[in-house]
Amino acid sequence: MKTILTVLGAVLAFLWACQQQPGGFETLSVDDFRSLIDDPSVQRLDVRTTAEYTEGHIPGSLNINVLDSQFAPMADSLLQKDRPVAVYCRSGKRSKKAAEVLTRSGYRVYELATGFQGWQAAGGDVEK
Repeated sequence: MKTILTVLGAVLAFLWACQQQPGGFETLSVDDFRSLIDDPSVQRLDVRTTAEYTEGHIPGSLNINVLDSQFAPMADSLLQKDRPVAVYCRSGKRSKKAAEVLTRSGYRVYELATGFQGWQAAGGDVEK
């Protein structure tokens, strides 16, 4: 019985560790991201270029290009540290970079694993 509990504990710890990123942010599936942003206190942040954002984005999202050298100062001027931030990009790569920067600055961050492409493929709402 002790061995079973030890193995079960190890499996649960492994599963939890797979979700929590080394940078201290959480990566979410489309369904989990959708549930998260249903909460009006969650800030939505699109970190793609302005051109990409203009072509379509998740409704209610702010746009700050993570590749801009002023990303961190702009984020600090537009976001509130006492509210969670749901961040996404096109495919999930840039959002991880943004999540690391924001987490280091003291934000609680959740990022969309599959990015805007995954959001659209799953039938998520899009605003232009």
